Amino acid sequence: MCPTIVPYTYEAKKEKRIYFTSLLKDMKVLVATEKPFAKKAVEGIRGIVEEAGYELALLEKYADRAELLSAVADVDALIVRSDKVTAEVIAAAKNLKIVVRAGAGYDNVDLEAARTFNIPVVRVPAYSPHAVAEYTVAMMLSLNRKIPRASWRTRDGNFSLQGLMGFDMNGKTVGVIGTGKIARIVIRILLGFGMEVLAYDPYPDGVFARETGIAYVSLDELYRRSDIITLHCPLTNETKHLVNETSIARMKRGVMIVNTGRGQLIQTEALIEALKSKQVGAAGLDVYEEEGDYFYEDRSDSIIDDDTLARLLLFPNVIVTSHQAFFTAEAMHNITETTLQNIKDFFDGRPLVNTVTK
Repeated sequence: MCPTIVPYTYEAKKEKRIYFTSLLKDMKVLVATEKPFAKKAVEGIRGIVEEAGYELALLEKYADRAELLSAVADVDALIVRSDKVTAEVIAAAKNLKIVVRAGAGYDNVDLEAARTFNIPVVRVPAYSPHAVAEYTVAMMLSLNRKIPRASWRTRDGNFSLQGLMGFDMNGKTVGVIGTGKIARIVIRILLGFGMEVLAYDPYPDGVFARETGIAYVSLDELYRRSDIITLHCPLTNETKHLVNETSIARMKRGVMIVNTGRGQLIQTEALIEALKSKQVGAAGLDVYEEEGDYFYEDRSDSIIDDDTLARLLLFPNVIVTSHQAFFTAEAMHNITETTLQNIKDFFDGRPLVNTVTK
């Protein structure tokens, strides 16, 4: 077992570099996940981890918080996906030297607590933007052409076209909120459909706009003109519940809203009311603001006691999926590689290029 080490600081990095490198073969890495899909992924990287000299432990489906706190007590590196790394967890991990988020977002990690204990937090900033972008467009097409409903019908022997009419994407206007890596791929795909693209970003990229022919506009103009709105901005205090009663009222009637980003970008109750009034014509949600208790789990044998989620699932013009837009073979491979590289870079004293600096 690795000996106890005082909290790591960047100031001590040069002095401790040789010592940390010598400990590389003794490091204990814990993957904490309550999500069953991750077990197969962990087993897939076990050989790579052990070949690198780490001891790999998997804490799967922990019964309560106490079990998690006990498990982190002697770990040197903690890898998580959506599990919450609170101040309590960080304080309980006496040997902890790095928190590794196996994904792009980091709103599940208490960054202030990590800074207090001088523990860097790293992430995988871009593991497969094509995966999420392609899924986003698939959501749009499925909603527009009623593909899930058509499939259910034909399985029951119903080949009627009643209620299945869609619209040509060509010539329509799509509003893209946030123009990071994923959004730019979405934009290029939709331009291929012949759509007009309006974009909003607090930091507009003029070069990208000139290259693609898109227009950066205000949120008000984007809301007013867009037939489809897709969300690709990070979750911050400013963007939380960006889609709310007020903003929805400014949108074109019958707008389609797609969210493959963060659940809390949408105020769900306001969305439900807008769906009921037909102000929103369709919604594609791969994320949900209270998804933690449901997503990645098999709940088919139980009653959903989240009334809001249950109501969403009743709308025929809503598609809800279980935060799977990222889930491709290529993305999982890239997440694994970058996650391991983040750990190796830290203990080898190399710069942490994927550090969360917020």
